[in-house]
Amino acid sequence: MECKSFDDLLNAEYGKRGTERREAFEANAEAFCLAECLKEQRKLAGLTQEELAEKIGTKKSYISKLENGHSDVQLSTLFRIFAGLGKRVSLSIL
Repeated sequence: MECKSFDDLLNAEYGKRGTERREAFEANAEAFCLAECLKEQRKLAGLTQEELAEKIGTKKSYISKLENGHSDVQLSTLFRIFAGLGKRVSLSIL
């Protein structure tokens, strides 16, 4: 397998954009990035999962699931979580 770019590697490994396997990979990668961002921002705010959950009116188990990529999040909940961290969410449609 000779790949010249990261996109070539993804095409070789998961198929071209638009294929079911590639779309699943892209969705999982985006969820992972969001989860890591949430975890990083929570830690920078000096909060435990339990403290953040209490602050926004949810359960620690929900925050844990989000941070581990095991749960989808509604946009309104995402805004509430980051507001609880003193942050704002910006949404771009590309």
